[in-house]
Amino acid sequence: MQKMINSVQNYAWGSRDALTRLYGIPNNQGLPMAELWMGAHPQNSSQLINDQKERQALCDLIQQNPAAYLGPQAQKGDQLPFLFKVLCAAQPLSLQVHPDKQAAQKGFAKENARRIPITAKERLYKDDNHKPELLYALTPFKAMNGFRTIEDLQRLFTPLVEAHPDIHLFVEKPSLKHLSNVFLSLLTMTDETKKRALAVLQSVVAGRSDEPWSTIQHIASSYPEDPGLFAPVFLNVITLKPREAMFLEAQTPHAYIEGVALEVMANSDNVLRAGLTEKWIDVPELMANVRFVPKPASNLLTLPLQRENRQIFPVPVSDFAFSVYQLKSDGQLLTPNIISIIFCMEGNARLDQKGKKLELIPGESCFCSAGESSIRVYGKGKIAYVSHPPINI
Repeated sequence: MQKMINSVQNYAWGSRDALTRLYGIPNNQGLPMAELWMGAHPQNSSQLINDQKERQALCDLIQQNPAAYLGPQAQKGDQLPFLFKVLCAAQPLSLQVHPDKQAAQKGFAKENARRIPITAKERLYKDDNHKPELLYALTPFKAMNGFRTIEDLQRLFTPLVEAHPDIHLFVEKPSLKHLSNVFLSLLTMTDETKKRALAVLQSVVAGRSDEPWSTIQHIASSYPEDPGLFAPVFLNVITLKPREAMFLEAQTPHAYIEGVALEVMANSDNVLRAGLTEKWIDVPELMANVRFVPKPASNLLTLPLQRENRQIFPVPVSDFAFSVYQLKSDGQLLTPNIISIIFCMEGNARLDQKGKKLELIPGESCFCSAGESSIRVYGKGKIAYVSHPPINI
Protein backbone atom coordinates (compact mmCIF):
# COMPACT_ATOMS: atom_id res chain seq x y z
CA MET A 1 0.00 0.00 0.00
CA GLN A 2 1.87 3.06 -1.30
CA LYS A 3 0.72 6.54 -2.20
CA MET A 4 0.98 7.41 -5.91
CA ILE A 5 2.34 10.52 -7.56
CA ASN A 6 0.52 10.84 -10.87
CA SER A 7 1.32 12.91 -13.95
CA VAL A 8 -0.93 15.03 -16.17
CA GLN A 9 -1.03 14.71 -19.95
CA ASN A 10 -1.33 18.12 -21.64
CA TYR A 11 -3.36 17.38 -24.79
CA ALA A 12 -4.88 20.30 -26.71
CA TRP A 13 -8.48 19.22 -26.03
CA GLY A 14 -8.04 19.23 -22.26
CA SER A 15 -9.53 21.59 -19.68
CA ARG A 16 -7.33 24.23 -18.10
CA ASP A 17 -9.19 24.26 -14.79
CA ALA A 18 -11.19 21.04 -14.22
CA LEU A 19 -8.46 19.20 -12.32
CA THR A 20 -7.82 22.33 -10.26
CA ARG A 21 -11.51 22.83 -9.43
CA LEU A 22 -12.15 19.19 -8.59
CA TYR A 23 -8.90 18.13 -6.98
CA GLY A 24 -6.77 21.21 -6.37
CA ILE A 25 -4.13 20.16 -8.90
CA PRO A 26 -2.30 23.36 -9.88
CA ASN A 27 -1.86 24.46 -13.48
CA ASN A 28 1.26 26.58 -13.16
CA GLN A 29 2.01 26.46 -16.89
CA GLY A 30 -1.52 27.34 -17.99
CA LEU A 31 -1.67 24.36 -20.36
CA PRO A 32 -4.71 22.20 -21.11
CA MET A 33 -4.74 19.42 -18.50
CA ALA A 34 -6.41 16.56 -20.36
CA GLU A 35 -5.68 13.36 -18.43
CA LEU A 36 -4.35 12.36 -15.04
CA TRP A 37 -2.76 8.92 -15.49
CA MET A 38 -2.66 6.35 -12.69
CA GLY A 39 -0.76 3.21 -13.60
CA ALA A 40 2.46 1.84 -15.03
CA HIS A 41 2.24 2.56 -18.74
CA PRO A 42 5.86 3.33 -19.77
CA GLN A 43 4.80 6.52 -21.56
CA ASN A 44 3.62 8.15 -18.33
CA SER A 45 4.12 5.91 -15.31
CA SER A 46 2.99 6.87 -11.83
CA GLN A 47 5.57 7.02 -9.08
CA LEU A 48 5.23 5.34 -5.70
CA ILE A 49 6.36 6.81 -2.39
CA ASN A 50 8.03 4.22 -0.15
CA ASP A 51 8.45 4.28 3.64
CA GLN A 52 11.67 6.30 3.24
CA LYS A 53 9.73 8.97 1.29
CA GLU A 54 11.61 8.05 -1.87
CA ARG A 55 9.92 8.06 -5.27
CA GLN A 56 10.24 5.26 -7.81
CA ALA A 57 8.43 4.74 -11.11
CA LEU A 58 5.85 1.99 -10.84
CA CYS A 59 6.78 0.61 -14.26
CA ASP A 60 10.41 0.23 -13.12
CA LEU A 61 9.43 -1.46 -9.87
CA ILE A 62 7.28 -3.97 -11.76
CA GLN A 63 10.08 -4.65 -14.23
CA GLN A 64 12.51 -5.30 -11.37
CA ASN A 65 10.22 -7.70 -9.50
CA PRO A 66 7.10 -8.68 -11.47
CA ALA A 67 6.09 -11.48 -9.11
CA ALA A 68 6.05 -9.22 -6.05
CA TYR A 69 3.90 -6.55 -7.66
CA LEU A 70 1.72 -8.60 -10.02
CA GLY A 71 1.49 -12.01 -8.37
CA PRO A 72 0.11 -14.71 -10.72
CA GLN A 73 -0.41 -12.02 -13.38
CA ALA A 74 3.40 -11.95 -13.81
CA GLN A 75 3.18 -15.32 -15.57
CA LYS A 76 1.37 -13.50 -18.40
CA GLY A 77 3.96 -10.71 -18.67
CA ASP A 78 5.49 -7.88 -16.72
CA GLN A 79 2.77 -5.28 -17.33
CA LEU A 80 0.10 -3.89 -15.05
CA PRO A 81 -3.14 -5.13 -16.66
CA PHE A 82 -5.00 -1.82 -16.50
CA LEU A 83 -4.59 1.95 -16.78
CA PHE A 84 -6.74 4.37 -14.77
CA LYS A 85 -7.33 8.02 -15.69
CA VAL A 86 -9.21 11.17 -14.83
CA LEU A 87 -10.22 12.55 -18.23
CA CYS A 88 -11.12 16.25 -18.66
CA ALA A 89 -12.48 17.17 -22.09
CA ALA A 90 -13.09 20.85 -22.86
CA GLN A 91 -13.15 20.21 -26.62
CA PRO A 92 -14.10 17.16 -28.70
CA LEU A 93 -11.62 14.32 -28.86
CA SER A 94 -10.86 12.52 -32.10
CA LEU A 95 -13.28 10.11 -33.73
CA GLN A 96 -11.51 6.81 -33.08
CA VAL A 97 -11.52 3.06 -32.58
CA HIS A 98 -9.24 0.78 -30.59
CA PRO A 99 -7.95 -2.52 -32.03
CA ASP A 100 -8.71 -5.86 -30.46
CA LYS A 101 -5.91 -7.93 -28.93
CA GLN A 102 -5.01 -9.84 -32.07
CA ALA A 103 -4.90 -6.73 -34.26
CA ALA A 104 -2.83 -4.86 -31.66
CA GLN A 105 -0.24 -7.65 -31.52
CA LYS A 106 -0.03 -7.81 -35.29
CA GLY A 107 0.11 -4.03 -35.77
CA PHE A 108 2.71 -3.52 -33.03
CA ALA A 109 4.98 -6.20 -34.51
CA LYS A 110 4.56 -4.78 -38.01
CA GLU A 111 5.47 -1.23 -36.98
CA ASN A 112 8.41 -2.51 -34.93
CA ALA A 113 9.67 -4.41 -37.98
CA ARG A 114 9.42 -1.18 -39.96
CA ARG A 115 11.40 0.54 -37.17
CA ILE A 116 8.86 3.32 -36.72
CA PRO A 117 9.79 5.12 -33.49
CA ILE A 118 7.20 4.86 -30.71
CA THR A 119 7.08 8.67 -30.59
CA ALA A 120 6.65 9.13 -34.36
CA LYS A 121 3.45 10.93 -35.33
CA GLU A 122 2.53 8.19 -37.80
CA ARG A 123 2.96 5.42 -35.20
CA LEU A 124 -0.44 3.80 -34.62
CA TYR A 125 0.38 0.90 -32.29
CA LYS A 126 2.22 2.03 -29.15
CA ASP A 127 1.94 -1.44 -27.56
CA ASP A 128 0.57 -4.90 -28.25
CA ASN A 129 -2.55 -4.73 -26.14
CA HIS A 130 -6.24 -4.11 -26.74
CA LYS A 131 -8.00 -1.16 -25.10
CA PRO A 132 -11.53 -1.85 -23.87
CA GLU A 133 -12.69 1.05 -21.69
CA LEU A 134 -15.19 1.90 -18.98
CA LEU A 135 -16.18 5.55 -18.55
CA TYR A 136 -17.68 6.80 -15.26
CA ALA A 137 -19.00 10.38 -15.34
CA LEU A 138 -17.99 12.86 -12.65
CA THR A 139 -19.82 15.73 -14.39
CA PRO A 140 -22.39 15.63 -17.21
CA PHE A 141 -20.37 13.93 -19.95
CA LYS A 142 -21.31 13.98 -23.63
CA ALA A 143 -19.93 11.29 -25.92
CA MET A 144 -20.60 9.26 -29.05
CA ASN A 145 -20.51 5.48 -28.88
CA GLY A 146 -21.37 2.82 -31.44
CA PHE A 147 -23.35 2.90 -34.68
CA ARG A 148 -27.02 3.82 -34.49
CA THR A 149 -29.66 1.31 -35.51
CA ILE A 150 -30.30 0.97 -39.23
CA GLU A 151 -33.75 2.54 -38.81
CA ASP A 152 -32.30 5.52 -36.95
CA LEU A 153 -29.57 5.96 -39.56
CA GLN A 154 -32.04 5.88 -42.43
CA ARG A 155 -34.20 8.52 -40.74
CA LEU A 156 -31.31 10.87 -39.99
CA PHE A 157 -29.64 10.50 -43.38
CA THR A 158 -32.85 11.17 -45.33
CA PRO A 159 -32.52 14.99 -45.25
CA LEU A 160 -28.84 14.59 -46.26
CA VAL A 161 -29.28 12.56 -49.46
CA GLU A 162 -27.97 15.43 -51.61
CA ALA A 163 -24.70 15.50 -49.67
CA HIS A 164 -23.21 12.38 -51.25
CA PRO A 165 -24.34 9.60 -53.65
CA ASP A 166 -23.53 6.90 -51.08
CA ILE A 167 -25.88 8.55 -48.58
CA HIS A 168 -28.62 8.40 -51.18
CA LEU A 169 -27.86 4.72 -51.81
CA PHE A 170 -27.96 3.91 -48.11
CA VAL A 171 -31.31 5.66 -47.63
CA GLU A 172 -32.74 3.79 -50.62
CA LYS A 173 -31.28 0.40 -49.63
CA PRO A 174 -30.23 0.47 -45.96
CA SER A 175 -27.84 -2.34 -45.06
CA LEU A 176 -24.59 -2.91 -43.17
CA LYS A 177 -22.72 -3.13 -46.47
CA HIS A 178 -24.00 0.27 -47.59
CA LEU A 179 -23.33 1.63 -44.11
CA SER A 180 -19.69 0.58 -44.46
CA ASN A 181 -19.52 2.19 -47.90
CA VAL A 182 -20.96 5.53 -46.83
CA PHE A 183 -18.79 5.60 -43.68
CA LEU A 184 -15.64 5.15 -45.78
CA SER A 185 -16.81 7.58 -48.47
CA LEU A 186 -17.52 10.40 -46.07
CA LEU A 187 -14.27 9.94 -44.13
CA THR A 188 -12.17 10.13 -47.29
CA MET A 189 -13.87 13.09 -48.99
CA THR A 190 -11.63 15.80 -50.41
CA ASP A 191 -11.89 19.07 -52.32
CA GLU A 192 -15.24 19.80 -54.00
CA THR A 193 -16.87 16.57 -52.81
CA LYS A 194 -16.16 17.46 -49.20
CA LYS A 195 -17.14 21.10 -49.70
CA ARG A 196 -20.51 20.13 -51.17
CA ALA A 197 -21.26 17.50 -48.53
CA LEU A 198 -20.46 19.83 -45.66
CA ALA A 199 -22.52 22.60 -47.21
CA VAL A 200 -25.56 20.29 -47.34
CA LEU A 201 -24.92 19.21 -43.75
CA GLN A 202 -24.67 22.82 -42.59
CA SER A 203 -27.94 23.72 -44.31
CA VAL A 204 -29.73 20.87 -42.53
CA VAL A 205 -28.14 21.66 -39.17
CA ALA A 206 -28.85 25.40 -39.27
CA GLY A 207 -31.32 26.46 -36.62
CA ARG A 208 -31.77 22.96 -35.17
CA SER A 209 -31.43 22.46 -31.42
CA ASP A 210 -32.24 18.75 -31.21
CA GLU A 211 -29.85 15.81 -31.54
CA PRO A 212 -27.71 14.99 -33.40
CA TRP A 213 -27.74 18.43 -35.04
CA SER A 214 -26.87 20.39 -31.91
CA THR A 215 -23.83 18.17 -31.34
CA ILE A 216 -22.73 18.76 -34.93
CA GLN A 217 -22.96 22.51 -34.33
CA HIS A 218 -20.87 22.14 -31.18
CA ILE A 219 -18.17 20.11 -32.91
CA ALA A 220 -18.13 22.48 -35.90
CA SER A 221 -16.88 25.27 -33.65
CA SER A 222 -13.63 23.31 -33.34
CA TYR A 223 -13.53 21.43 -36.67
CA PRO A 224 -15.62 23.35 -39.22
CA GLU A 225 -14.21 21.58 -42.29
CA ASP A 226 -13.72 18.06 -40.99
CA PRO A 227 -15.64 15.12 -42.54
CA GLY A 228 -15.93 13.83 -38.98
CA LEU A 229 -18.82 16.30 -38.57
CA PHE A 230 -21.01 13.51 -39.93
CA ALA A 231 -20.08 11.32 -36.94
CA PRO A 232 -23.08 12.31 -34.76
CA VAL A 233 -25.36 11.11 -37.57
CA PHE A 234 -23.60 7.73 -37.66
CA LEU A 235 -23.10 7.25 -33.93
CA ASN A 236 -25.26 7.30 -30.83
CA VAL A 237 -24.93 10.57 -28.91
CA ILE A 238 -25.30 10.22 -25.15
CA THR A 239 -24.89 12.53 -22.18
CA LEU A 240 -23.99 10.58 -19.07
CA LYS A 241 -25.23 12.02 -15.81
CA PRO A 242 -22.77 12.14 -12.90
CA ARG A 243 -22.32 8.59 -11.50
CA GLU A 244 -23.49 6.94 -14.73
CA ALA A 245 -21.13 4.73 -16.73
CA MET A 246 -20.78 3.08 -20.11
CA PHE A 247 -18.47 0.51 -21.66
CA LEU A 248 -16.64 1.02 -24.96
CA GLU A 249 -15.74 -2.15 -26.81
CA ALA A 250 -12.78 -2.69 -29.10
CA GLN A 251 -13.43 -1.94 -32.79
CA THR A 252 -16.34 0.37 -31.93
CA PRO A 253 -16.20 3.98 -33.22
CA HIS A 254 -16.54 6.55 -30.48
CA ALA A 255 -15.57 10.08 -29.47
CA TYR A 256 -15.69 12.04 -26.25
CA ILE A 257 -17.11 15.52 -26.63
CA GLU A 258 -17.20 17.34 -23.30
CA GLY A 259 -17.05 16.65 -19.57
CA VAL A 260 -15.00 15.09 -16.76
CA ALA A 261 -14.95 11.36 -16.08
CA LEU A 262 -13.00 8.50 -14.63
CA GLU A 263 -11.76 6.15 -17.33
CA VAL A 264 -10.36 2.68 -16.75
CA MET A 265 -9.02 0.52 -19.54
CA ALA A 266 -6.67 -2.26 -20.44
CA ASN A 267 -3.09 -1.01 -20.21
CA SER A 268 -2.76 0.37 -23.73
CA ASP A 269 -2.42 3.61 -25.68
CA ASN A 270 -3.44 2.25 -29.10
CA VAL A 271 -5.71 4.67 -30.97
CA LEU A 272 -6.78 4.54 -34.63
CA ARG A 273 -8.20 7.92 -35.59
CA ALA A 274 -10.82 8.73 -38.21
CA GLY A 275 -11.33 12.48 -37.88
CA LEU A 276 -11.89 15.48 -35.59
CA THR A 277 -8.18 15.73 -34.92
CA GLU A 278 -4.92 17.23 -36.11
CA LYS A 279 -3.14 13.96 -35.33
CA TRP A 280 -2.25 11.20 -37.77
CA ILE A 281 -5.16 9.52 -39.56
CA ASP A 282 -4.88 6.18 -41.37
CA VAL A 283 -8.33 5.41 -42.77
CA PRO A 284 -7.45 1.98 -44.31
CA GLU A 285 -6.05 0.76 -40.98
CA LEU A 286 -9.07 2.17 -39.20
CA MET A 287 -11.51 0.46 -41.56
CA ALA A 288 -9.73 -2.85 -41.01
CA ASN A 289 -10.51 -2.49 -37.31
CA VAL A 290 -14.13 -1.29 -37.38
CA ARG A 291 -17.06 -3.61 -36.68
CA PHE A 292 -20.28 -2.35 -38.23
CA VAL A 293 -22.62 -3.45 -35.45
CA PRO A 294 -25.67 -1.24 -34.74
CA LYS A 295 -26.15 -0.54 -31.05
CA PRO A 296 -29.42 0.90 -29.71
CA ALA A 297 -28.85 3.97 -27.56
CA SER A 298 -30.92 2.36 -24.82
CA ASN A 299 -28.20 -0.30 -24.42
CA LEU A 300 -25.30 2.08 -23.82
CA LEU A 301 -25.42 2.44 -20.04
CA THR A 302 -23.53 0.02 -17.81
CA LEU A 303 -25.88 -0.43 -14.88
CA PRO A 304 -24.25 -0.99 -11.48
CA LEU A 305 -24.92 -3.84 -9.11
CA GLN A 306 -25.55 -2.57 -5.58
CA ARG A 307 -23.81 -4.51 -2.82
CA GLU A 308 -24.45 -2.66 0.47
CA ASN A 309 -22.27 0.48 0.24
CA ARG A 310 -20.57 -0.63 -2.99
CA GLN A 311 -21.58 -0.19 -6.62
CA ILE A 312 -20.00 -2.72 -9.00
CA PHE A 313 -19.95 -1.85 -12.71
CA PRO A 314 -19.73 -5.16 -14.60
CA VAL A 315 -17.51 -5.26 -17.70
CA PRO A 316 -17.16 -8.07 -20.28
CA VAL A 317 -13.35 -8.24 -20.01
CA SER A 318 -10.91 -9.71 -17.47
CA ASP A 319 -8.34 -6.87 -17.57
CA PHE A 320 -9.93 -4.90 -14.75
CA ALA A 321 -12.87 -4.50 -12.38
CA PHE A 322 -14.33 -1.15 -11.36
CA SER A 323 -16.44 -0.25 -8.36
CA VAL A 324 -17.34 2.77 -6.24
CA TYR A 325 -17.56 2.67 -2.44
CA GLN A 326 -19.54 5.01 -0.22
CA LEU A 327 -17.22 5.16 2.77
CA LYS A 328 -18.37 4.29 6.27
CA SER A 329 -17.10 5.66 9.56
CA ASP A 330 -16.77 2.14 10.99
CA GLY A 331 -14.64 0.99 8.06
CA GLN A 332 -14.81 -1.17 4.96
CA LEU A 333 -12.60 -4.21 4.38
CA LEU A 334 -11.13 -4.39 0.86
CA THR A 335 -10.30 -7.69 -0.77
CA PRO A 336 -6.69 -8.82 -0.19
CA ASN A 337 -4.24 -10.45 -2.63
CA ILE A 338 -5.24 -8.49 -5.72
CA ILE A 339 -3.63 -5.68 -7.70
CA SER A 340 -5.56 -2.48 -7.14
CA ILE A 341 -5.61 1.31 -7.28
CA ILE A 342 -7.71 3.23 -4.75
CA PHE A 343 -8.69 6.75 -5.82
CA CYS A 344 -10.35 9.25 -3.49
CA MET A 345 -13.23 10.88 -5.36
CA GLU A 346 -14.60 13.03 -2.56
CA GLY A 347 -14.31 13.49 1.19
CA ASN A 348 -11.34 11.69 2.72
CA ALA A 349 -10.22 8.08 2.96
CA ARG A 350 -8.16 6.70 5.84
CA LEU A 351 -6.52 3.36 5.07
CA ASP A 352 -5.22 0.92 7.67
CA GLN A 353 -3.21 -2.18 6.80
CA LYS A 354 -2.08 -3.97 9.95
CA GLY A 355 -1.19 -0.69 11.60
CA LYS A 356 0.29 0.95 8.52
CA LYS A 357 -1.82 4.03 7.88
CA LEU A 358 -2.37 6.21 4.83
CA GLU A 359 -4.74 9.08 4.17
CA LEU A 360 -6.09 10.13 0.78
CA ILE A 361 -7.82 13.39 -0.06
CA PRO A 362 -9.77 14.02 -3.29
CA GLY A 363 -7.55 13.50 -6.33
CA GLU A 364 -5.06 11.28 -4.51
CA SER A 365 -4.56 7.55 -5.01
CA CYS A 366 -2.59 4.61 -3.73
CA PHE A 367 -1.35 1.37 -5.29
CA CYS A 368 -1.71 -2.06 -3.73
CA SER A 369 0.36 -4.89 -5.16
CA ALA A 370 -0.65 -8.54 -5.32
CA GLY A 371 -0.11 -10.53 -2.15
CA GLU A 372 -0.82 -7.68 0.24
CA SER A 373 -2.98 -8.27 3.28
CA SER A 374 -6.43 -6.80 3.73
CA ILE A 375 -6.91 -3.04 3.94
CA ARG A 376 -9.62 -1.41 6.00
CA VAL A 377 -10.71 1.98 4.68
CA TYR A 378 -12.55 4.53 6.84
CA GLY A 379 -13.90 7.96 6.15
CA LYS A 380 -16.70 10.02 4.74
CA GLY A 381 -16.98 10.34 1.00
CA LYS A 382 -16.34 8.07 -1.96
CA ILE A 383 -13.49 6.05 -3.43
CA ALA A 384 -13.14 4.44 -6.84
CA TYR A 385 -11.58 0.99 -6.72
CA VAL A 386 -9.92 -0.57 -9.78
CA SER A 387 -8.59 -4.10 -9.42
CA HIS A 388 -7.27 -7.23 -11.09
CA PRO A 389 -8.21 -10.00 -11.17
CA PRO A 390 -11.91 -9.19 -11.13
CA ILE A 391 -13.59 -9.98 -7.83
CA ASN A 392 -16.45 -12.46 -7.71
CA ILE A 393 -19.68 -10.48 -7.54
